[in-house]
Amino acid sequence: MIFKTAVVIPDQHFPIHDQAAVNCALKIIEISKPDAFINLGDVGEWESVSAWRWRDKKQPPLEYQLPIIDEEIEAVNDGIDQFDKVLDKVGVKERHICEGNHDYWLNNFVEKYPYLKDYRFRKACHWDERGYKFHTMNKPLRIKKLSFIHGAYTTVNHAKKHAELYGNLVYGHTHDVTSCAIGRLDGTVKAWSLGNLKDMSREKNEWLKGRIHNWQHAVGYITWFTDGNFRVEVIDICKGKTVFRGVEIDGTK
Repeated sequence: MIFKTAVVIPDQHFPIHDQAAVNCALKIIEISKPDAFINLGDVGEWESVSAWRWRDKKQPPLEYQLPIIDEEIEAVNDGIDQFDKVLDKVGVKERHICEGNHDYWLNNFVEKYPYLKDYRFRKACHWDERGYKFHTMNKPLRIKKLSFIHGAYTTVNHAKKHAELYGNLVYGHTHDVTSCAIGRLDGTVKAWSLGNLKDMSREKNEWLKGRIHNWQHAVGYITWFTDGNFRVEVIDICKGKTVFRGVEIDGTK
């Protein structure tokens, strides 16, 4: 028998997101009416507090930075609101957020300016007020025999690495869709990398300096059974379009 279902979304990077892909994710939630919703993190791009932004430059005064950070916080919250509106509509009460490495950049900013504690990721995005259970970066959320984190590794064989260390796992971070199953004495375990929902264009990712990537848009749908076992369905989104439960979804409209 089915114990629980969940929709899982990977890295959105608001406001540098792909709205058509996000629209597909929203429609999947609306169609499936899951019991739970899991956000794998990197909710925001957080360019305003990026670890790389001022790496080779002199950092400007705080009064210059704050309006830019405030603007990005507002944009990220607007993105989260899109999901909360649909979750409220279909009555999804169980909501989880797994903090991502980009999200953690806000926390690093507060470390420099500890009197600005309201700028920490958890506070800035109002996760507690929104009714989400907050999971700090890469501290696994465990439901039955399956775990969820933002993602810890980006090596070529990152799915294998995650499976070896975490067991059965769904994660984001790498932006690509892949999986790896490995055999152990206690049985087979598998890790799934779930892609992303960000704008993957070259213009919005200049930091790649023209390098070719293998990123893909996708959403996860998880079914747990009462015996603790589970099924992971990876729903690929191709150029803003997908199919779920026989329904064609066009996120570009």
